[in-house]
Amino acid sequence: MNDAVSTYAEPKLKRSALYRMGKKLRPWFNRFLSKNSLVGDPAFFDKQLFPWTAELERNWETIRGEVQQLLDDGVSIPALREISPDHRRIAIDNGWRSFFLHGYGYKIEENCKLCPRTAEILSVVPNLNSAFFSILRPGGHIPLHTGVTKRIITCHLALMSPTPNEKCRIQVADQTEAWYDGNCMVFDDTYPHEVWNDTDQTRVVLLIQFKRPLRLPGRLLGDLFLAAIRRSPFVQEARTNLDAWEEAHKQLDQ
Repeated sequence: MNDAVSTYAEPKLKRSALYRMGKKLRPWFNRFLSKNSLVGDPAFFDKQLFPWTAELERNWETIRGEVQQLLDDGVSIPALREISPDHRRIAIDNGWRSFFLHGYGYKIEENCKLCPRTAEILSVVPNLNSAFFSILRPGGHIPLHTGVTKRIITCHLALMSPTPNEKCRIQVADQTEAWYDGNCMVFDDTYPHEVWNDTDQTRVVLLIQFKRPLRLPGRLLGDLFLAAIRRSPFVQEARTNLDAWEEAHKQLDQ
């Protein structure tokens, strides 16, 4: 199964040029987008700024039931580093696994069929970019890293929160928060952030990324930048890896 994912050859030359250009322009883009933000630029947001989070919270037990069924059925869930090339430098055997429903603006049809109610509930999220079950095993640690663009905001709906809660936590910039079942946490992942699960239990959240509300001209520029990211070798390789993983999983089921 891992071999099926690793058969895709990485476009290193194209990636290198894109990386250099993006690294040079990204800080300017993000400063511009933060000035055009309609919801401010904090590390953690007041979730009431995003009324649809209440609908997610009302349905959290239904969503948890579907991810629990995946785990009970032994559905193969890949490590994030095997899907996303952008995460390989931080996700070295740290127990971080991801089951994608939407990835980088693309719907993963087969996975949505396995979690139909979750897929239906996600329709309340405006300008959805990605959605996946983010699973962190006991003792897992996600090192300090930063997201790419302030056009995107991240929401975590806690589904399985280890206890004691303070031992399973996320730090964004200089603020630290813990997960609590059924609650949404909304934050800006372009701030340096790090995650620890210092418990003997598995942490599961529904991780959602959506477009930040922006005024013009920030909205236009942000969408252009996001479109470029979506067409980049990074994202296209991730799509290829998702397809390869899905195909390998189908073959195992035959």
